Amino acid sequence: MTSPPSTASSSASGTLVAIGGAEDKTSDLEILRRVFALAPAGNHEVAVIATASSIPDQVLPEYEAAFSRLGASRVHSLEIQDRQQAADTDTVRLIEQSGVIFFSGGDQLRLTNVLGGSRVLTAIRERLDDGAVVAGTSAGAAAMPGTMIYNGAAADALRKGAVNMTLGLGLVDGLIIDSHFLERGRFTRLMEVGASNPEHLGVGLGEDAGVIIHPHGILEAIGPGHVILIDSRDLASSNIAGLSMGEPVAIEHMILHALVSGHGFDIEARRYLVPDALGSLLAESQ
Repeated sequence: MTSPPSTASSSASGTLVAIGGAEDKTSDLEILRRVFALAPAGNHEVAVIATASSIPDQVLPEYEAAFSRLGASRVHSLEIQDRQQAADTDTVRLIEQSGVIFFSGGDQLRLTNVLGGSRVLTAIRERLDDGAVVAGTSAGAAAMPGTMIYNGAAADALRKGAVNMTLGLGLVDGLIIDSHFLERGRFTRLMEVGASNPEHLGVGLGEDAGVIIHPHGILEAIGPGHVILIDSRDLASSNIAGLSMGEPVAIEHMILHALVSGHGFDIEARRYLVPDALGSLLAESQ
């Protein structure tokens, strides 16, 4: 039986890491080092899933080299390009024995199309519940929530229907994640999403930046870039419900936060956390 999706305030033992793309894979490995450090004690096996990528032969060796450099005992390079491979017993076994499961970038619709409802996705959810770290970059990050963005122009997405959304991998709920956020000017994408889905917290990840989604719904920014949060829960008003498709959206009282490494956010309380407050809250939740 498939495990239910974790929520942003879940008490699941494992940790999610969403990365905005273009993370350093050859120099200091700042973000990948944090990902690897979150693995359960004594488990240094890594499974890299390149389902989203159209060039897995180029992507997989880069991550294999990076995680090997960080001390991985084994790196399992998994292309998983079709649903038959997503049901393969040997592939499921490799995921079940890995402490880190990492999704590459590419096309998030390929991830949901190939992995949705599969034995591989069930195994990933179970590993997360058991304490493994599940990380993804670019498309691999955007696909993590129960609802994901899969298309939408950056130039002027603050129009009704301008952002396309569908079901994601269901690893966390209550968040909408967008990648390459600053570099591709995607602010209006998350604003349009926030106007139509005020309960969801928008998480915009810059390149070489990421967010650790700790158990109990605590976010921690990592990497040298920015993490932008767009909070619409206390939205005062918006005209979106009465518009025709393509018409411009008006929004009153949407809150924006910019996080840098070491800063955080309490999802349930909707509270910004400076480093001391983040450290205290994480210590309390352990």
